[in-house]
Amino acid sequence: MKGQSLGRRLGYALNGLRLATRQEKSLRTHLLATVAVVLVLSLTRASALWWAVMALTVGLVIVAELINSALETLIDHLHPERHPAIGAAKDIAAGATLLASVVALVVGASYLVDWLGR
Repeated sequence: MKGQSLGRRLGYALNGLRLATRQEKSLRTHLLATVAVVLVLSLTRASALWWAVMALTVGLVIVAELINSALETLIDHLHPERHPAIGAAKDIAAGATLLASVVALVVGASYLVDWLGR
């Protein structure tokens, strides 16, 4: 519904994050990886630029996973039967998450190469 207060909209968003965290194992895995990234950056005393790059990269993965989860939830509700077009839509959304994850791995490897080269 349009015209709702900021507090109410924030509540909906936080509820969505709670639901996704509870329901999606992949999201929990990405969140665990985020903790590992923060630990590595802290222990290696990464520069502010690397913190920013990693934050954007991790954010990309989490956002892709949330969109993928939202699409799958909606699709499964609207069309619970198997259908090639439904399968294609879900696979494409999963592919976006996979691509974001590969980008994150490349950025992480770039950081490690940079750090080892110091």
